[in-house]
Amino acid sequence: MAFTWCVRRSASRLASVYGNRMSRLRSISAVVSRPSLAPTSSPFRPFALYSTAIDRMSSEQSLLRVIDSEINTALQIDDPDLDEETAPGSFPFKIEDNPGHQTVTLTREYKGEHIKVVVSMPSLDGDENDDEDDDDDGHSNGSSIPLVVTVTKKSGLSLEFSCMAFPDEIAIDALSVSNQGSTLEDKLANEGPDFECLDENLKKTFYKYLEIRGVKASTTNFLHQYMMRKVKREYLLWLKNVKKFMEE
Repeated sequence: MAFTWCVRRSASRLASVYGNRMSRLRSISAVVSRPSLAPTSSPFRPFALYSTAIDRMSSEQSLLRVIDSEINTALQIDDPDLDEETAPGSFPFKIEDNPGHQTVTLTREYKGEHIKVVVSMPSLDGDENDDEDDDDDGHSNGSSIPLVVTVTKKSGLSLEFSCMAFPDEIAIDALSVSNQGSTLEDKLANEGPDFECLDENLKKTFYKYLEIRGVKASTTNFLHQYMMRKVKREYLLWLKNVKKFMEE
């Protein structure tokens, strides 16, 4: 009887222990399988990030290769003395050319006058009609360079010519008179009539006036060569700046 009671007591204790352990296992299983604690990131996400980084690096390297190729091509078609531009001996102006600027400034002194010529980048004629050698003004098609010529007296009074320089010739578009400290309204008021409406003798006199001061056909021929080389210089400078940015 005592033995039977002991067996029953042991069995009851074993069942109780076993039941407690199973209950704990079920609790642990429930916690582990709870959706809020399950991993949310894909096992492929690190690979995706790595692949994106590789693609970005590959794109930048490809761009650098293209830029290097473009720089080499520009250097091959460029003049070897590009950075040693020299004006002809008869050229009367001092040249001020700052890298990165889209204009070149020429200056000189002439009989008490200060002459300044601001030269802009050349533009190419977009007319594709090969049958027409001249435009409406009689100028040959090709590149042209905008010029602003300012002749200033010691008093501060200035005569300003807006011109277009073609190979072997200059065309005056407008002429105005201004003084130091003049406002924009004052300058507009002193623009005068359309240059083409002036008397032919008066127009010829103004062209001769510029020629005496050094703004003539030989000057524009040199400026065409110089400004075309400046276009190449500025393009190379831009390419090198882009490359520098990509390499940082």
